[in-house]
Order: sequence, then C-alpha cells, then structure tokens
Amino acid sequence: MSTEADVRELALALPETVEKPSYGTPGFRVKDRLFARMWDGEDDVLVVWTGGPEEQEGLVAADPGRFFTTPHYDGHPHVLVRLGAVDREELAGLLEDSWLLRAPKRMREAFEADAG
Repeated sequence: MSTEADVRELALALPETVEKPSYGTPGFRVKDRLFARMWDGEDDVLVVWTGGPEEQEGLVAADPGRFFTTPHYDGHPHVLVRLGAVDREELAGLLEDSWLLRAPKRMREAFEADAG
C-alpha cells in the first residue's frame, strides 16, 4: 500500500524533479514537463504517463484493481493508479517509467547510463 507521501518522496528523488500544482493537485515535473500528478476525482489516485493508449489498455485489462481510466483519459497515454493497491516498489517503478517518458532525451540517457 502506497500513499501520497510516498509519491512525493519517490518522485522528488528523480533527477531535476520539482513539485508544482497541476489542476489543483500536487504535480511532479521534470524540466517543466508533467509526469505524474494526484488525481482530483478520487482520493489516493495517481495519474502517470504510459507508452501510449495500447499500454494504458493493457495495464487496465491486466489488473483493473490497480489501474483504471476514465473517458477523459481514453485514447491518451495516461493511466490512473490506485495507491492503496500498489506497494512502494511498484510505485517507484511506475514513477520512474513515467519520468523517463517525459524527461528530455539527454536527461534520460544520463539517467539510464547511471542506472547501468
């Protein structure tokens, strides 16, 4: 089970991440590119980027208890994550994947080289 505090701690540990409100909720940005934000439709739900609509659909189909979408996000590269259904390790991976999708190319390459 993860919390908004876990989101904040893990997101801010990623390179050059800052917290800035987005649609009235905490948002996390790399080089001013939003990569995660708390969802305003329900408590303890996080919005993250995916590789595209196909990945979004795959996550939701594989485990609708953890991942879901709404008509607003259909066809977009986002998925909603129920924080109470993911552990801290999985949350860290989701945030890192989303960060990698949104970070500028040079930052991604440097991060991946360091991760080795």
